[in-house]
Amino acid sequence: MRLPRLKAPSHLTTAYYHCVSRIVDRRFVLGDDEKIRFLQLVRFYERFCKVRVVAYCLMSNHFHLLVEVPKRPEQLPSESWLIEHVRRCYGSTTAFALKVNLTETRKQAGEEAAQKLLVGWFARMWDVSAFMKILKQRFTKWFNKNSKRSGTLWEDRFRSMVVESGEALGTMAAYINLNPVRAGMVKDPADYRWSSYGAAMGGNKAARTGLQSVVDTILNGGPMDATTETQHAPMNPMQQRGASWLEQYRVWMFGSAEEIKDSRSGRVLRKGLTPEKVQAVLKHGGKVKRWEMLRCRLRYMTGGGALGTKAFIEDIFQAERWRFSDKRQQGARSMRGGDSMWSGLRTLRSPRWSSG
Repeated sequence: MRLPRLKAPSHLTTAYYHCVSRIVDRRFVLGDDEKIRFLQLVRFYERFCKVRVVAYCLMSNHFHLLVEVPKRPEQLPSESWLIEHVRRCYGSTTAFALKVNLTETRKQAGEEAAQKLLVGWFARMWDVSAFMKILKQRFTKWFNKNSKRSGTLWEDRFRSMVVESGEALGTMAAYINLNPVRAGMVKDPADYRWSSYGAAMGGNKAARTGLQSVVDTILNGGPMDATTETQHAPMNPMQQRGASWLEQYRVWMFGSAEEIKDSRSGRVLRKGLTPEKVQAVLKHGGKVKRWEMLRCRLRYMTGGGALGTKAFIEDIFQAERWRFSDKRQQGARSMRGGDSMWSGLRTLRSPRWSSG
């Protein structure tokens, strides 16, 4: 039996989730046409579902989405609001059909049945699971029709990870946008058009808006404890005066992508950016560098359950205590490679590491 999906603490006004889903058998079927259609659906359903994708990367057999989900209102909007929202998203025909359906339901089954219908519509909003479900279903329907196939397209239900705003959000966004660099597809993430960073560099308004919100959370929304501030200050690329937010984000991201070579043979162990391309402002005195932690298929970014400060992780741990063994006394797990480099970031789980 599957456990319910791990969700952010209920007191947060905004939650962030890193969502990943792969094509069945990990087949490489997402070409340019498929990626264009997928992004169209992303933008459509984020609008309808009242969420926002702040970072993304579409690969040939999987995708990464960093989704911002506002807290569901305690008092749901009115029926007239819903009909207008449906009209703006789906058009007048669908909105009129909803209005008629509600009227007929009230006549035939009463007010309780009409309210149940309304709740069904609202259930698709302010929820990461609802957004991902409808997005994947609609894309599958389009893909199967276009490819003249049938059956499931996705390997399994999507994987998700709760991400704290601030430093953790910036680190996750960098990880997502650096996927094509680590895969050896491009040497500069700006050259990959199917990522939020590549799209933002190309002038895409939605991609720019999303990434700018990530920069804003790093600058203003990153909770730090007393010991973190002094460690964080020397290497924080967001402190560059006079630089645009996109330039600031680029420096932040470059610090996560240095190419890794064998010290003896010089053989490239992990493709990435050459040291010469990494900005000098990222130099620091720590023993373990950020890019040394991000150079691999970083399990912390997909299998850690949640990413954030110790207090954030402990909050989730206490709220979801039933998921864990009675022997476990605390939720926060340190990230390998030195806590100082991660500015105090923790995960909820310690992922298993393969030998590859």
